[in-house]
Amino acid sequence: MFQRTALAEGPRVISTRLAGARSVSAAVFVRAGSRLESRDQAGMAHFLEHLTFKGTAAYPSTRSLSEAIEGVGGSFNAATDREATIYWVRVPRRETERALMVLGELVCRPNLDETEIDREREVIVEEIRGYLDDPAEYTQILFQQAMFGSGALGREICGEESDVRGLPAAGIRAFWSATYRPANAVVAIAGDLDHDEAVELTSTMFGRGNGVMHGFEPAPPLPAGERVLTGRRDTTQAQLCLGVPALQRDHPDSWALSVLNAVLGDGMSSRLFLALVDRDALAYDVASGIVEYADAGALQITAGVDPGRVGRALEGILRELASLRDTAVADDEVEKAKAYISGGLELRMEETRHLAAWIGGQEALHDRVLTLDEALAAIARVTSADVARLSGELFRDDLLRLAVVAPARSLRGLDGHLRLAA
Repeated sequence: MFQRTALAEGPRVISTRLAGARSVSAAVFVRAGSRLESRDQAGMAHFLEHLTFKGTAAYPSTRSLSEAIEGVGGSFNAATDREATIYWVRVPRRETERALMVLGELVCRPNLDETEIDREREVIVEEIRGYLDDPAEYTQILFQQAMFGSGALGREICGEESDVRGLPAAGIRAFWSATYRPANAVVAIAGDLDHDEAVELTSTMFGRGNGVMHGFEPAPPLPAGERVLTGRRDTTQAQLCLGVPALQRDHPDSWALSVLNAVLGDGMSSRLFLALVDRDALAYDVASGIVEYADAGALQITAGVDPGRVGRALEGILRELASLRDTAVADDEVEKAKAYISGGLELRMEETRHLAAWIGGQEALHDRVLTLDEALAAIARVTSADVARLSGELFRDDLLRLAVVAPARSLRGLDGHLRLAA
């Protein structure tokens, strides 16, 4: 499914051939996320991601960068996470060299111009304000604090307004110089091209360069923050996020957690959707999801509900958690969840962008890269007993953490609801 080459003092290249594909997707995982920041660097990794798009050696402006890709019908973007910053491009197969050149420019040759740094502060401040004005986003910010505490895993990736306004230009450049080294990047390419071509293009566009990478502080014992965090907003819908500590990335039970998550709240046939939406009409949507880091993780449930029914919604969610804890999931329900995960994975692997993200993310962040067949086999091995054991370990009153954004009247007495049914 894939081939790998580690260039001397250069990126690790991983590629997979998708015969007949008309598109090529390339993703660069720079192992430099917000978790590498000290407290006085908060927001720096995200700020740097913005700045790379303001101009490079070969493309001196945002316009010239965007025209290079959009001018041939392609698309590109980037995202900052806590343990990596990811840049991706998708173009027609004939434009593969152009895609790798743009990615190499963004990562290895950004201008980091002083004027652009000052101008971009205001853009990022508006981005932060947008998150705080969006109740669903604000709830996620609060939940990260409740679960992971005040350290790097709990801080908002963008930082706060005061952080962004105070970041020195010299400090941003130093962060880039220390972390955006070719040897600290993984380049993943998916499409109808052979591995030798992928390696040659990467070597040409990214070059060489090593450096000393600083590690990050270990995750604190979880949960690390307050049991309930709330935000007052005069909205017509309350947003809530309830969760428990779960598993670190590459834990032996990771696939069992994926099956548990599918049973609980992934999709319209999950227990939470059928109970809260289909049966009780308490929400338009409810879902569960998994957060994974190198040494910590969480399972979280999100929902938007009427402000007057927050208590009922919480009770409904907790009832489903208690049911999973106390009663073994039937074999046929486990098999349905496994088929849901396996089928979705197979379908995503037919699209070059998902395929590049799959192999690149594993190469950059996981202990090993699984082929699709290996992943499907791991899912198939999960049993009802695995799901029952994991549910019993995760769903405990003392582990629950809750974030709610709603009108003030809906924020009273929430801690009293935070108990799993007996």
